[in-house]
Amino acid sequence: MAQQYLFSIIIPTYNRPERLSNCLDSLTQIDYPRADFEVVVVDDGSKMSLEPVVAAVKDKLNLTFVRQINAGPASARNTGASKAQGKYLVFTDDDCAPASDWLSKLAVRFWSAPDVMIGGHTINALKENLYSIASQTLIDYLYEYYNTNSLQPNFFASNNIALRAETFRLLGGFDTSFPLAAAEDREFCDRWLYKGYKMIYAPEVQVYHTHELTLRKLWRQHFNYGRGAFCFHKIRSNRISQPIKVEPLSFYLDLLTYPISRLSSKIGVLVTALIFISQIANAAGFFWERSHSPSIPS
Repeated sequence: MAQQYLFSIIIPTYNRPERLSNCLDSLTQIDYPRADFEVVVVDDGSKMSLEPVVAAVKDKLNLTFVRQINAGPASARNTGASKAQGKYLVFTDDDCAPASDWLSKLAVRFWSAPDVMIGGHTINALKENLYSIASQTLIDYLYEYYNTNSLQPNFFASNNIALRAETFRLLGGFDTSFPLAAAEDREFCDRWLYKGYKMIYAPEVQVYHTHELTLRKLWRQHFNYGRGAFCFHKIRSNRISQPIKVEPLSFYLDLLTYPISRLSSKIGVLVTALIFISQIANAAGFFWERSHSPSIPS
């Protein structure tokens, strides 16, 4: 495929016109030459038309709009990648607003390391929503555990990653066998490393995440994460020919003390309680998926 741009920003979206509108508006504020990047929006079978949202910024961005039958975000990202004309693919979500220097910071990183996967930092934009704070605190802990305190970063969420398009296609993109929007990014990172490629954590590459949660939504989110985690571990165990192995007990004990060390005492205690609930949901989802799985590696 001919490369017309340096960056192709790929956004999967489903039934969230307001969130998509905010995301696209933020991209019009990107401080980077318009001729050097494009935006590919993939509507994953939304029930309402997203054409008006896209049309509102059509004259401000090099924008391609694609609609597909609902198949999940992994499939939508792959569809976006198949239409992209950039040297590098940059993935974000429709509920994210990248900082104005997002692409500039990525360009600096790729100039010195052109063949790596770059993972940026996500910031919770809903400072008054306790459930959103808990969700972001959990992600922050995972990034410290898997990336900052690791010799080789090994997990980036798909709402803020960038990599060479050629390599993405060579690896076959995201695994579309995952039943939900959960852990397909983790599996792709694991496969990336398994094939011998490198990952770099770039905290200066930032997006603002507007993910409004309630207790019910938090439970459902982490139940689904648990289901995705089982699918990930099953695929990984088959790839490396080893039994399923999850994180040690110390991982979870440190997770429960992390909010208290990072937040004010009152908020920290409440967030710890919510993270505890999230991990119960995660375990429930993991064992639900395991009980419904046709086979388990031994």
